[in-house]
Amino acid sequence: MKLLSIAIPCYNSEAYMEKCIESLLKGGEEVEILVVNDGSSDRTAEIADAYAEKYPTIIKAIHQENGGHGEAVNAGIRNATGLYFKVVDSDDWVNEEAYKQILKTLEELTRGPKTLDMLISNFVYEKQGASRKKVMQYRRCLPVNEIFGWDSVHMSKGKYLLMHSIIYRTKLLHECGLELPKHTFYVDNLFAFEPLPFVKNMYYLDVNFYRYFIGRDDQSVNEKVMIKRIDQQIRVNKLMADAFHNCQFDSKHLKKYMLSYLDIITTVSSIMLVRAGTQEALDKKKEMLEYIREQDLWLYHKLRYSILGRAANLPGRGGRKMFVAAYKVCQKFYGFN
Repeated sequence: MKLLSIAIPCYNSEAYMEKCIESLLKGGEEVEILVVNDGSSDRTAEIADAYAEKYPTIIKAIHQENGGHGEAVNAGIRNATGLYFKVVDSDDWVNEEAYKQILKTLEELTRGPKTLDMLISNFVYEKQGASRKKVMQYRRCLPVNEIFGWDSVHMSKGKYLLMHSIIYRTKLLHECGLELPKHTFYVDNLFAFEPLPFVKNMYYLDVNFYRYFIGRDDQSVNEKVMIKRIDQQIRVNKLMADAFHNCQFDSKHLKKYMLSYLDIITTVSSIMLVRAGTQEALDKKKEMLEYIREQDLWLYHKLRYSILGRAANLPGRGGRKMFVAAYKVCQKFYGFN
């Protein structure tokens, strides 16, 4: 059995997928690379097949009708045979030295007395044109180099475990029944949120592993693109609220963290709807909050009257100043311009 399965969702990725694949091949035979061609119309399928033919014991090409990023991740989970599972987007890549440390750590932990559910590492915002690279690390939030549970997690505002920082145990993803929605962007937030109640044992390795590229004009975290696709952001927001509402929490630290994550997602949705500047968008904002209120009144009050929630909803001149402050928080979360 392979140690780690890595899914690469690809849609018309011919211009950059090879850089991603080449960086992952450095993991050698311990790794299974699943290149998921999600109905591409360019040379993505051809490139995937060529790599699968050249590296038959490492790379598997999966071809499917276009179902969106979430369905490509679903295909990766369904086909994964490794003990652990990670998603790497086709325009991103990984650092070789950190990669070796990740694999060495996973190998050692599989021989330990406790079953590891989630490995956490740092990621780097590779922002096009930026002279300084921002690193998302968790040194002050998590114990380093030891297995720990939720009671040892102390996340501050602005710190979140995103898809880029997470490696899950593959069986855990099967056990929790994670199924991401088709034809929907921003599902990486669901991937980093829904399985968490099933996670008991974690390990934080303080290495800058994942390189998250930001800067393409068509990228889903580009602000103009986000406003255009706001209905998909709202859909993910509602699904996250549903997951929170249906969760039976056995840790107050887990509940606090998931509430904080849902708070920033709801704030992003609200701010994008306000920045859209139309009555239709404002009506959608009202409908989204009403949906949460009807589902879970306690959750609605927590989100609506949190610091971020107030900032995104206050009227008048003072409200606008608060709005700008909340907007800057969202900029940091998604990394958009």
